[in-house]
Amino acid sequence: MPLTHPSLDQLPIRRLTFDDLLACADLSEDRGWLREEHKWRLLLAAGVGYGIDDPAGKGLVTACVVTSYGPGPAGPGFAAIGMVLVAERYARRGVGRRLMRHVLAEAGDTPLSLHATRNGQPLYEELGFTEIGRAEMLKGRFTAAEPAPERTVRPATAEDLQQVLRLDHEIFGADRTHMITRLPAFADHLRVAEEHGEISGFGALWPNMDTHVIGPLIARDPATAQALVASLAAASDRPLRTDVDRTHTALVTWLKANGLEQIATNAVMARGLPELPGDGGRRFAPLTVAAG
Repeated sequence: MPLTHPSLDQLPIRRLTFDDLLACADLSEDRGWLREEHKWRLLLAAGVGYGIDDPAGKGLVTACVVTSYGPGPAGPGFAAIGMVLVAERYARRGVGRRLMRHVLAEAGDTPLSLHATRNGQPLYEELGFTEIGRAEMLKGRFTAAEPAPERTVRPATAEDLQQVLRLDHEIFGADRTHMITRLPAFADHLRVAEEHGEISGFGALWPNMDTHVIGPLIARDPATAQALVASLAAASDRPLRTDVDRTHTALVTWLKANGLEQIATNAVMARGLPELPGDGGRRFAPLTVAAG
């Protein structure tokens, strides 16, 4: 008798592990995304992955990662959903919706955020998410045609960690110690801006296929953010990529004047949150949109 497979709504949803790293990268590639194994490794280490196995033994049908953050100065923590992918051969068959409903049930009352593409946004709206902002994805070779303002920027040291964590907790608005403490190993460069002996901002430059991504980017003002970007860009021989909230018009304009171009826009969406916690005026770029 021929083999039969269970229907898609019967396939079990399971937690992903490091053993699923290549399957996650294969799923990204299947949908025309970059494989991004370095990023997947971080997300699977710092967050919780969910997926459905293909009954035909061809990897994953669908997957996503949820990264949770603890309480911050102004309220409870939240979780970010990212890397929501469905294999092309299973597209438009409801498996992505089913996986998201499972994630929402697991999250319970925890507030949630995500970055949505134009194609994904209707599903998230159906699931109770609302758009609270927009972000521009920028990419290009940094030219330094328009210099950054003068600021003291230097490589971060181990002694800076506690100040960086305090500043991040204040500005990000939630506790992401488990992400920030991974930056020295994850990033190729981690820089801090300093003023009067105090750290006024920090930024990381991490490898992603043929590019370097700038993120997170936390700074007291746009001038400090520009100085951090210029310092990080000088350390790279690759095209740069970053995601900047559209409200940061001065930084976006400056980046475009220095060779970066908009390649996409995403909706910043939330469920159970009127806006992201923390200080959006000093939070210039996420570590990655997948982690909020």
